[in-house]
Amino acid sequence: MVTVTHNKLVYITYSILDSRGMVVEQHDIPVGYVQGANSGILPAIESAVAGHKIGDRVEIALSPEEGYGLRDESLVFVDDIENVPPEFRRIGAEVMFENESGETKVFYVTAIEDGKLTLDGNPSLAGQSVTCLVNVMDIREATPEEIRNGRSLDVQTGTVH
Repeated sequence: MVTVTHNKLVYITYSILDSRGMVVEQHDIPVGYVQGANSGILPAIESAVAGHKIGDRVEIALSPEEGYGLRDESLVFVDDIENVPPEFRRIGAEVMFENESGETKVFYVTAIEDGKLTLDGNPSLAGQSVTCLVNVMDIREATPEEIRNGRSLDVQTGTVH
């Protein structure tokens, strides 16, 4: 029986639940990653699925440090609403900022009150513990190229999944 071990290509689907048990993110199309190959999958998820087989469902409790990180209050800005373009004057609006190095970051409008608008660059689940429900859909040997990339490579399109 094939199990999740180092350098195996693992396909998973997953759901992320907030502290109230509400689904906040769901991936029903399998995501392929190479176990132990710097794939970008959270280490806590890789550890939890190690040794499992196709068809297994794994429930993982993630602390803020293991999941979306702690809140960073330096990423929260409040400004007069008059200083904000009209298209961003709504809760949930996405605002893209670029720093001097050319790196971009998305901020979200999280509050509008008393003529002030709040922008927050933290992930919505920062500072929260979440539960990740992972389904192991498929396991196979990874190719050397997939091991280098940490991800599955679609042979037909050459795109990374």
